[in-house]
Formats: sequence, C-alpha cells, structure tokens
Amino acid sequence: MTSTFRGVIEFFVRLGIYDVVLPFLLVFTIVFAIMEKTRVLGVEKTSEGEFTRKNLNSMVAFVVAFLVVASSRLVAIINETMANMVLLLMLSVSFLILIGSFMKETKEGVSLEGTWMYHVFIIIMFVGIILIFLNALGWLYPAWLWIASHYDSTVMASILLIGIIVGVMFWIVKEPATKKNAD
Repeated sequence: MTSTFRGVIEFFVRLGIYDVVLPFLLVFTIVFAIMEKTRVLGVEKTSEGEFTRKNLNSMVAFVVAFLVVASSRLVAIINETMANMVLLLMLSVSFLILIGSFMKETKEGVSLEGTWMYHVFIIIMFVGIILIFLNALGWLYPAWLWIASHYDSTVMASILLIGIIVGVMFWIVKEPATKKNAD
C-alpha cells in the first residue's frame, strides 16, 4: 500500500515536474545569475546609477532553459548529475562530522580552512564532481575500459615520475608564507 505522499510524488512525475519544470527553473536561474553577474548584454545608465538589462538577461535565460528542456538527453544528464552531487554533498557532510568528532572544540566550530586537509578535501570534491559528470555523460566506463586494456607499468611509472617532478618543482618555486607582525 502506497502512502498519500508517494502518490503525490508519482503525480508530480506524471505531470512532468521533475523532467520539465525543475530542470527549467535550475537552468533559468543559473543562466540568469551568470548574465546578471557578467553584464554581457551591457547596462542601462540612468540618473539613479547603472543597472543590468534584466529584461534581456531574463529572455536569454528563458530561451536557453527552454532549449535545454527540449533535449531529453540534457535533462537526463542534469537529473543524474544533480542526484549524484547531492550524494557527494551528503558524504562530505558525513566526513566533516567525523572530522569534527576528533578536533578540538572551538567557538567557531569545525573548519578545515588553513590546513592541508582543506586543500586535499577541495581536490577530492573537485575530482568527485568531474567523475560524476563524466559518468552522467556515459564517458567514465569506456575510459576505464580503455585504461584497463592499455595499462602498462612503464606508462604508469612515467606518469608517476612526471607528477613527482612537477610536485617537487612547485614546492621549490612557491613563495614562502609571510609572517604577520604581532604588535
């Protein structure tokens, strides 16, 4: 027996909320925000100041959002990517909860900023988002098969050596952190 709420969700699916309305709103919002921020279409100068051309920005965002929704493949990629990004977000929150249980309590709370873990965490999240996107496009599994079929220990050792050389060069060349005067 399904609950009333499950019936509402299934009604929303049949209505097209998840396949049309939500992707449309997401794309419209992101494109409109980018257009407003970058001021690509210029600004209107009035006696009160400069204002973005909201009417043009909204029309461009509207058209782009409709074009995206018209492509079922793009909508499927957006839905899969967003679902997996929510999972990645939940994993990162769980990770921070675990880290917080081992850190000293401060009035600011748990923060990784300023530590080496912060940079590692950012890199892991970036790689995770790239892998999610490649998987949604259907490119991850063929790439994995190609790597597995062309795996050679000499190639992997060469890549590892180049990575180590670049890392050492970066470490040698980087600017030293300036110490603030304690006055």
